[in-house]
Amino acid sequence: MSTLRGRGTVRGLPEWDRCAVMGVVNVTPDSFSDGGHWFDTTAAIKHGLELAAEGADLIDVGGESTRPGASRVDEAEELRRVVPVVRGLASEGVTLSVDTMRARVADQAVAAGAVLVNDVSGGLADPDMIPVVAAADVPFVVMHWRGFSESMNSRAVYEDVVAEVVAELRERMDAVIGGGVSPEKLVIDPGLGFAKDAAHDLSLVAHLARLRELGRPLLVAASRKRFLGHVLAGDGAAPPPARERDAATAAISALSANAGAWAVRVHAVRATADAVRVARAVEGAA
Repeated sequence: MSTLRGRGTVRGLPEWDRCAVMGVVNVTPDSFSDGGHWFDTTAAIKHGLELAAEGADLIDVGGESTRPGASRVDEAEELRRVVPVVRGLASEGVTLSVDTMRARVADQAVAAGAVLVNDVSGGLADPDMIPVVAAADVPFVVMHWRGFSESMNSRAVYEDVVAEVVAELRERMDAVIGGGVSPEKLVIDPGLGFAKDAAHDLSLVAHLARLRELGRPLLVAASRKRFLGHVLAGDGAAPPPARERDAATAAISALSANAGAWAVRVHAVRATADAVRVARAVEGAA
């Protein structure tokens, strides 16, 4: 059943009988884990098709790095990076999300075939985003966000990270719905790594049930992030490179699926695709 464990469905997207897998295609030279690998349009399309073949249910295409400290790319360059890749993958029948904070990029990506807008700012970075998403009538990811990459580390200050993230997401959801986006088309994302340190991220993963109390499907995007590097390194040691965190990512994917996440967003798909299917089989046997 599509609502197993109350995972929820998103109107306008396919329904899956388990936690879905969102594969990442970064069309950037500077993303923290794979910057430059898929910067060429042809290479990016090829990579997206490979991720789909490995088990990704949808592909998230982004043209701007949001790693801590990253500077913004200009709009024309982001459009140049993203739109041809979206168009190429859509022509192959891939279910596509566009990862952008800009309304014009979202609008043109949807016209090119994207069916979901994944805005890490939840519509805060561009005042035109919510009207564009509402007019396009497409699903929208509302992520917890406290500011752009250059300054977000300084904003990682919480008394109770779970309670504050839930409250801030609820406030943002209300604003997005008030702007005309259908509640049935909202997905929420706790924003792991965005204005959060490792302890904050781990606490949020441990309390995903609290986030699901917001009543909308939950996207968990932990792939290769800093908190996993800290866990793997232990006290005082240097974290392993981002590409050596895929097994840890798959562990988070399994935990998220077991906690009722609607989808997980990952760079390396195969291990996570296996993890969520095992989690589904265990749920079915319970």
